[in-house]
Amino acid sequence: MRRREFIAGLGGAAAWPMVARAQQSQVAVVGFLSAGAREAYSELMHPFHRGLQEVGYIEGQNLTVEARYAEGDFSLIPQLATDLIRRGAAVIVTTGTASTLGAKKGAPNAPLVFLTQVDPVNGGLVASLPRPGGNATGIYLVTADLLAKRMEFARQVAPGTSPITLIVNPKGGENDVQLEEAKGLSSDTRFQTRILNASTPAEIDTAFAALVHTKTAALVIGSDPLFFSRRDQIVALVRRAGVPAVYDRREYVTAGGLMSYGPNLADAFVRLGLYAGKILKGARPADLPVEQAARFEFVLNLKTAKSLRLTLPPSLLALADEVIE
Repeated sequence: MRRREFIAGLGGAAAWPMVARAQQSQVAVVGFLSAGAREAYSELMHPFHRGLQEVGYIEGQNLTVEARYAEGDFSLIPQLATDLIRRGAAVIVTTGTASTLGAKKGAPNAPLVFLTQVDPVNGGLVASLPRPGGNATGIYLVTADLLAKRMEFARQVAPGTSPITLIVNPKGGENDVQLEEAKGLSSDTRFQTRILNASTPAEIDTAFAALVHTKTAALVIGSDPLFFSRRDQIVALVRRAGVPAVYDRREYVTAGGLMSYGPNLADAFVRLGLYAGKILKGARPADLPVEQAARFEFVLNLKTAKSLRLTLPPSLLALADEVIE
């Protein structure tokens, strides 16, 4: 029996530290699994590797990273996770709640390090944040819970009573949390919200086409791995619509979006790499507390503001952590 087949056949979380220790003297394999597109994560893989390097793992020397991307097709995730185990992955890193839940189905005994925007306790990923239990731990991004702040920023650049349009992915793991928060804001007349759904690249186009027939003051793009992976498409559609938009991650703004407010993803990916490396060295996910994003940033793009003929309030400029000119 070949070594990789042997690893894939090992059952139970308890067997994995033994495999990880055995791999330290050889080439360790880390699986990376996302529901999004490969090109969307190319820049973020650099901080991910920095985290791995902090614990002594360098790709091409003692490490191989096997990456799999579902390209928006959530049904593929379990089989992609299974394939990663067949490839010898001693730990799987997942981005997004849907990717993590899919990985649990396809590789139920594998150690998982997740990046999630939904409370991992309520989402059934871990028993508690300080003591995860089981075979999963990771980083909790609270971007979905910051919707109210993004709505407030949207209203500052688009005052008035016209509704703000929130675009969400009804099939995404973050959808329910965002809709619940939007519902809670609806009692404030400043935050009357219209919801548009999109769960594929084609549906993103359809959602924006619907804006032609409606009056909207501004857009808020929901937190979702699919949207993040299609950020160039979304930013281009927002530009064509000619309305201000607020996003959850700075990468939209560097791609030409107007503004974003949320955790720093580069920091989070360093932590993902660090945790994956610790597990390769024999740490158990059950003993690694779930970390919460500690660094939030508000980013503005002045060039985009000028193209929209927007005069940003001085109070908003004063809040910015970064201004792109």
